[in-house]
Formats: sequence, structure tokens, C-alpha cells
Amino acid sequence: NIINESSNTITIGASGDTVAIPSGATITGSGLGKILQVVSATDSSERTTTSGSFVTASNTLSVDITPSATSSKIYIICNTSFGTNSANNQAEVTLYRDSTNLGTSTGMMSNIITSSTTIRTPGTMTILDSPSSTSELTYQVYCKAAGGATLTLNWNSTKSSITAFEVGA
Repeated sequence: NIINESSNTITIGASGDTVAIPSGATITGSGLGKILQVVSATDSSERTTTSGSFVTASNTLSVDITPSATSSKIYIICNTSFGTNSANNQAEVTLYRDSTNLGTSTGMMSNIITSSTTIRTPGTMTILDSPSSTSELTYQVYCKAAGGATLTLNWNSTKSSITAFEVGA
């Protein structure tokens, strides 16, 4: 089955077939999403906070993106490592769009230290945001340390990254 037409449906191949798209070919259609732009930033400086409220984790772990249409979605991927230095405390990390926390009141990632050992947590935060905007948006990592601990981001100068993709309708 290369192409079969019936009742306004075109079928390419059959179940289990592989459909190859030659290099340089373009697939278009009203139902297909497209990556319209990508912006990225990294940070490998160790950052600390003792704040019990969410604060900017790093001025450089931030991306600005201006959607081309209100129907665009923004897909965010952030990789980082963080931890606290004392027992019975919690470190929490989240993503903000401008002043809006895209996670919950305890963030998108957290760790709790229940012993006297320091714990470092590597993690990934991802979210598909629907901002309904064509204004410039800032996506940034925020963090807080619950229980009076010191939160450390980019532990031992590990590299964190944040990438935003505009996905068109």
C-alpha cells in the first residue's frame, strides 16, 4: 500500500510499515505542530539561598521568548541539581513565567533531608505552557529552602540549563 484514497482519507503504507521522509522534504498540514523558535541558557555557578519563599535561583538561568501567535505553546525543559545542607529540611525548585509560578506552592521538584547527610538532587522540569500572548515572556528558575536550611543550586558547579521551544499550531 503506497497510497489509498477512500472517504476523504489518505493512508500511506499499512500498519507496521515504516514511512521514510527524504532529506529536504517538508510535511505541512493544519494539524501539525511546528517548532518556530528555540532559546536556551546555561549556568554553572554555584548559587545559594536561605529564603523560605521562592526567589530567583540564577539571573543567567533564564530565557526570554516572544511567541509569534497567541495560539503558540511554549515547551520548557530545565535540567539542574540542587540540595540542602542540614537534616529535616526541604529544598524546592520551580519554573516561573514572568511573575507566575508554573508549579505548585512547593514547586515542581523538591527533596527532603531526613538524616544528617547532605543530599544533592539532579532533576528535570518540563512543562507545556499556553500563555496566549505575543508579548515577550521570561521563563526562569526559582528556588526556596524550607526549614531554615541553605539551598545550593548547581552543586559543585554542575551545569544547569533551560530551553524554551515555541510550538506553533
